[in-house]
Amino acid sequence: MVIRRFSSSLYRQSALYFGPQIRARMSTSVDQIFAKLDSTQVALMEEICILINENDQVIGSETKKNTHLLENINKGMLHRAFSAFLFNSEGKLLLQQRATEKITFPDHWTNTCCSHPLHFAEELDERDAIGVKRAAQRKLDQELGIEPGQIPLDAFHYITRIHYLAPNVPYDGVFGEHEIDYILFIQRDVTFKANPNEAKDARYVNEEELRSLLTRLPCRSAVCRPRRRRRRRP
Repeated sequence: MVIRRFSSSLYRQSALYFGPQIRARMSTSVDQIFAKLDSTQVALMEEICILINENDQVIGSETKKNTHLLENINKGMLHRAFSAFLFNSEGKLLLQQRATEKITFPDHWTNTCCSHPLHFAEELDERDAIGVKRAAQRKLDQELGIEPGQIPLDAFHYITRIHYLAPNVPYDGVFGEHEIDYILFIQRDVTFKANPNEAKDARYVNEEELRSLLTRLPCRSAVCRPRRRRRRRP
C-alpha cells in the first residue's frame, strides 16, 4: 500500500504555532491540572496508545496522557486513532455530544465515536484494519452502550486514513491531537444508551439536520473545530 509522505516542516510549523502558548502555560503543571479534572477521565488517560511514524508504522507505545500533551506533539509524537461513523438503515448518521467531563474537546458534537486502538495484540493487528475495528467495537460499547453483537467486525468498512494536528478546544495550552486517523463506516440498526461520563447526548440526523446543526452550533462541533488537516492517505 502506497503511503503519501508529508513535509518534514510539519513539526517545525506546529512548534511555531503552538510553542509560545505552551511555554506561557507550563507554569501550571499537568499534575495540578489533572487534580481538578474528572477522576474517571483522568484514569483513562493512563491507557496505552500506539505510537507510529508518518508511514503509520508502529514504533512504540505511550500513555494517552503523554500522546495528547502539546509539549510532546511539538517534538513529533504521533499516535494511531479511529473515527467511526454509524448509519442506520434510513441513512441517518448517529452523532454524539462529548461529555463536559472529557479532557479534550468537551461538549463538542462529533461523529459516532472517536478514540484509539490500544497497544495490545488484538488491537495492534493490522490485517484489514482489524485491530482498529476491534477498538471501535470496544469503544462504541463503552461510550454509547452499543453491544458488540449489534456491530460485528465484518460490518465495519475501512475507508481511508487522515493525518491531522490540532490544539484542544477550548484552547488550554496543554492538550492537543496529532493522529493518523482511520475512518470507519458501518450501517446497522442498533439500540444505544449513552454513558453520561462519555457523551452527554446522542442522536440520529439526516443530511439536512446535520447541516442545520453545524450552522447553529459552529463552535461546538468537532467537524469545524480549528485543526491543521493533512492529506488523505490510502
